[in-house]
Order: sequence, then structure tokens, then C-alpha cells
Amino acid sequence: MNSIEMAKKLFDSEIEELIKVRNKIDDNIEKIVELILNSKGKVVITGIGKSGLIGKKIAATLASTGTHAIFMNSAEGLHGDLGMICEEDVVIAISNSGNSEEVLSLIPSIKRIGATLVAMTGNKKSPLGREAKYILNIGIEKEGCPLNLAPMSSATSTLVMGDALASILIERRKFKPENFAIYHPGGTLGRRLLMKVRDVMHTGDNLPLVNDISSVDEVILRMTKKRLGAVCVMNSENKMVGIITEGDLRRALSKKEEFFKMKAENIMTKNFTYADEGIMAIEALDLMENRENQISVLPVMKNGELVGIVRVHDLLNVVGR
Repeated sequence: MNSIEMAKKLFDSEIEELIKVRNKIDDNIEKIVELILNSKGKVVITGIGKSGLIGKKIAATLASTGTHAIFMNSAEGLHGDLGMICEEDVVIAISNSGNSEEVLSLIPSIKRIGATLVAMTGNKKSPLGREAKYILNIGIEKEGCPLNLAPMSSATSTLVMGDALASILIERRKFKPENFAIYHPGGTLGRRLLMKVRDVMHTGDNLPLVNDISSVDEVILRMTKKRLGAVCVMNSENKMVGIITEGDLRRALSKKEEFFKMKAENIMTKNFTYADEGIMAIEALDLMENRENQISVLPVMKNGELVGIVRVHDLLNVVGR
């Protein structure tokens, strides 16, 4: 068997085990969700070894999606980190076998503190399973490992069960992208979720403006000077009535004999697309890209008044596509 076949076999094996674990999901998960939603404390994920590593990821996912959650290494818990736990907390202890010594050693103290114990285990009849109030069954029949020893399928089932729990809580809390953005202010993801059109638009003296009776010469000069690829056409009441892009000028040039006699109102697009200054940058980019004829420049309005202009390049720079 070559490497490609071995890799695919591993995928098939883990998928098969995941399906088995999925079919074991019962009303315990709903009870745990209600427990967390009604808790005045936090969720404490604990585990050791590979289970601990997966537990860190689960805690991080919960914390970033609206659930106050932390990870506590079970061994460190035995040496003082149990002080992280309070009576109002929900402790989710991860152990596939349900027999991990470090995890089991925490149970008397967790109960003495008064926190609620939930087990994520593959053995409901194990010491951990018997002590827990609720159980998330992550039991698999065989590991993906050729030796059936290294925790592969069991680690995957633990990870996906944690994701399932987080996913339900996202829905139940009505957690929105803007909430998610609060916890992810840095990097491309933060910019995509936080940046609004008003944050990237060109304004004030940078706006390329002409009057509706401006000559073609004036239009070309203003478009060249401002270097935004378009000019906004204003009427005598200083209201925007159209936009002229480089494409509009090229199309007007087809009428060579009339071109230099034209006014802005003869060239402009009257039914132009625009964005409200308060929409997200990524929404504006979608607006520009999803039109039948894609546009590269977008006027920005506030209460019907022109306040800015934004280019597709400005938006691409902040949303990172």
C-alpha cells in the first residue's frame, strides 16, 4: 500500500468512527447546554496529555464564541490550579478511558468546591463516567493508528464533540459576526469583521467632484488629478446625480465627433450603485463583485448625501481576499 492509499485509509477509518460517535449523541448534550447557559460561572475544560491538548482547543473555541471558558491542565490542577474553579462553574473533564489518574484525582476537590462535573469520555461506566452529572459519549471502537494505540480517532471525536457543543451554544446565544469580531480584533479576520466602509473611504478634498454641466475636459482633468478612477457628478443643489468612470469615458469616445462637446450629464451613469457609510467593508466588496457588471468604484452616502468614495482595491486591502 502506497502513502496516498494509507492516508485515505486513515481518513476513512476516522470518518467511520465519527459517524459511530455521532449516533451516540443523546439528550445529555441538551442538558449540558442548558447547564452552561444557566450557569453564573464559567466553563472549565480539564484533561491531560492528548486529551488536554484537544481540551485547550475546545476552551479556546468556546471563549471566542461567547462562552466564558478556560482550560486547566489536570496535573497542574493537583498543584494549585484548582483555585481557578468556583462553585458556579461547569467543569468538563476529558478522558477517553475515563480512568486518567490525574483527572480522577481532581474529582473530590471539584465536588467539595461545588462545581458541576461533566464528563467527555468513551467509557460511561468508568470512574469518571460514574461521578459525572452528565456525559458526552466520545467512545470509538478503534483508533486510526495502524497499531490501534495512538489516540487518533478518539482525539478527533473529542474535538468534533467540542465543536458540536460550541456550535449549539453559538446558536442558542444568538452570537453574531459582530460579537465574534470583538474577540478577534487583530489580523485579517478582525479587519474583515470590524472594518466599515467609513473607515476606508476617501473623503473631503480627496473626493473627485464635477458639476453636471462640466465639460469633458474638466471631467478628465478631475479624474486624472484625484486618481480614483471616477468622478461624482453633482447638480446645482450639490446633490449627487451620477457617476462617471473610466469605462464611461471610453464608451463616450466611440462618438468621436461629439465627444469634446459633451457635458458630464451626457456621459454619467444616473442609476448608480452606492453604499451606506455604516455597512461593513466586506458587504461593500460583495456589492461590487456580485453585480452582473462588476464595478470598481463605489460612492458612499449618508442620509442621501455623498460623504465619500471607495475603490475595490481599498476594500481588498482590508478584508484580505
